[in-house]
Amino acid sequence: MKNFLNNFFKLDLNNTNVKSEIVAGFTTFLTMAYIIFVNPQIMEESGMDKSAIFVGTCLAAAIACLVMGIFANWPIGLAPGMGLNAFFTYEVVGDMGYSWEIALGAVFIAGILFFIMSVTSLRSWMIASIPMNLRIAMGAGVGLFIGIIGLKSGDIIITNDDTLLALGDFTKIETLLAAIGFLIISALSIRKIPGAIIIGILIITLISIFADLIQFKGVISTPPDIAPTFMKLDILGALNLGMLTVIMSFLFVNLFDTTGTLIGVATRANLLDENGEAESLDKALKADSGASIFGTFFGCSPVTSYVESSAGVEAGGRTGLTAVVVGLLFILAMFLSPLASIIPDYATAGALVYVAILMLGGMEKLNWSHVTELLPALVILIMIPLTFSIADGIALGFLSYVVLKITNGEIKSITSAAWFLTIIFISKFIFL
Repeated sequence: MKNFLNNFFKLDLNNTNVKSEIVAGFTTFLTMAYIIFVNPQIMEESGMDKSAIFVGTCLAAAIACLVMGIFANWPIGLAPGMGLNAFFTYEVVGDMGYSWEIALGAVFIAGILFFIMSVTSLRSWMIASIPMNLRIAMGAGVGLFIGIIGLKSGDIIITNDDTLLALGDFTKIETLLAAIGFLIISALSIRKIPGAIIIGILIITLISIFADLIQFKGVISTPPDIAPTFMKLDILGALNLGMLTVIMSFLFVNLFDTTGTLIGVATRANLLDENGEAESLDKALKADSGASIFGTFFGCSPVTSYVESSAGVEAGGRTGLTAVVVGLLFILAMFLSPLASIIPDYATAGALVYVAILMLGGMEKLNWSHVTELLPALVILIMIPLTFSIADGIALGFLSYVVLKITNGEIKSITSAAWFLTIIFISKFIFL
């Protein structure tokens, strides 16, 4: 078996071994396992069955990791992405009023488009055509979107009729525990302890059990029935003009986030050749885009590559065997449904806020000297959380970009992709 794994995953060629890959797989899983608790909580608010989504999250992540490991031979863990799951629930289903079945149909269509772009030159054209500042702002804006949700679910920030928002009541035990959860996760992460997020969630849950805030129901059981969400997507319902900007938002946020994550992790894992090109990047993108498609079958928002995979790389992961280990651990996680069912919202609030802060890390790469590209990026960054809409925030950013380029005499620098997206977003505001 050891020789088979060595030959199949090319362990020797990548200066690694079975033990290092297994340790790396465990490390990556611990850093991203919080998604099996957080994703069902978010998706449940769209009307989906929480237990079924728990199983769907584990299955979608497991299959995606196995495909990434076996097909692309990359040490990347995948799971339903943070940010787009919130967009799915709070905007597409909540604000826009679509059913979760139609929203899943939109994710499926976006996944198909992503896959087409991955197997053609469209991906390179789109990535090269969108200014770097706007790409960075999309990721950071989604981070702020997640942060607002985390602060709200923990009642750290509450609504106020006079000032719109206000600080929550820290005499409430739930609010206090939400804040403590964030501090625990932050402290553990600073000390580089693997699984800091999941540890923080479990500590707050344990405190809640002893404080009689929730009832302990056990840890292990057979996986719940996935039937309530399995193959429930409504593709035909998503084929209307009102869903066009939703599909575009799913597509482009996923595209830029995935590409950035894959290249970033590949750099850390020394998977780049002498020309700075990532070996088998096309295969990794195909695996990722394919995962977004079949993830909808299990009731999941877009499945994407996790930047937390870099923790596994730091632990020695260099090949797809790391991803396979992560996938197998997600399968085992399906048996933790009793634990997942009792974790309260305030226990995951700190995790959401912490993940949001991590997603702001790309801000340091903004080009602050090119004003016509900086201001639209800041519009995206600010308007995504303030409008509570990823689609509207991106739309306003692109409209600002085109207007500022035209008024500054830089119309020739507006790329075809930017024009294309701007026309779509203008149509949204005029006709929808």
